[in-house]
Amino acid sequence: MNARFINPSLEEIRTLLRQIKTIAVVGLSASPSRPSHGVARALQGFGYRIIPVNPALSEVLGEKAYPGLRELPGPVDLVDVFRDPSHVAGIVEECVALKLPALWLQDGVVDETAARRAREAGMTVVMDRCIYRDYVRLMA
Repeated sequence: MNARFINPSLEEIRTLLRQIKTIAVVGLSASPSRPSHGVARALQGFGYRIIPVNPALSEVLGEKAYPGLRELPGPVDLVDVFRDPSHVAGIVEECVALKLPALWLQDGVVDETAARRAREAGMTVVMDRCIYRDYVRLMA
């Protein structure tokens, strides 16, 4: 039996939030009523560059959207996931293949096996937490 996944400490999360500059938001919605939209808009307000990843959109929040992580125009510091947990394993495989440094799985997005796989591949992984709430709590 594998050990249970444990998130980084709050200090490690604070350090991550200080280091990142560009965030790919997987599952970013164009609808202002969706959590992904509000969180991404807030992250822009905090000074991060947001890159939407959603095959159904061409643009959101003033940024060109991309159908998948493999189509991104350049490296990103963090992949923030707003998708059903059933999609996480595939997203992790893309992240590992692209050698992306960090993965954030939002509230309710839980896949312990995929999170461990990403961590074993050298990624920093935060799971089942809200990046907006953590930013407000740790960086204010």
